[in-house]
Amino acid sequence: MDNIKHKGIIIVMGLWIVEKFGLLGPLLFVLCILMLVDYFSGMLAAKKEALEHPGNRKYGWNSRKGIIGIYKKVGYMLTVLVAMCTDYLIYELSYKLNIKIGVNTLFGAVVCIWFILNEALSILENAGRMGVKIPTFLYKVISDLQKKVDDNILK
Repeated sequence: MDNIKHKGIIIVMGLWIVEKFGLLGPLLFVLCILMLVDYFSGMLAAKKEALEHPGNRKYGWNSRKGIIGIYKKVGYMLTVLVAMCTDYLIYELSYKLNIKIGVNTLFGAVVCIWFILNEALSILENAGRMGVKIPTFLYKVISDLQKKVDDNILK
């Protein structure tokens, strides 16, 4: 019964986030999932490298690398928060100035998408470190998408 109660709470929280954040809700969810997958795939890749290079301290997982990875993920979330705050300021100021803006999220969504693509590339790199032959077209498509996000925002 507790398991059903916990699942219900998670579903209600998820629906609340999607309702409050609109498009940003699902993007934040995907980003969080990919950050977890990236972290664990990095640990697995490091473990595999340690098995291939026994005694070499350059390879393998250590707590320092793990903490640095966590700090990086927290930095991602802080950056998304700043982008969301920027969106909020733009939305509120445009309302006060009677300027119609059709969406309430601009930078938050773009920053989330950029980080999602970055995490996807990192997961592919970790899989490659584990010995998986990565299709070059997949890596290229994701890299190109990330470059297009960069190019279109900066122009």
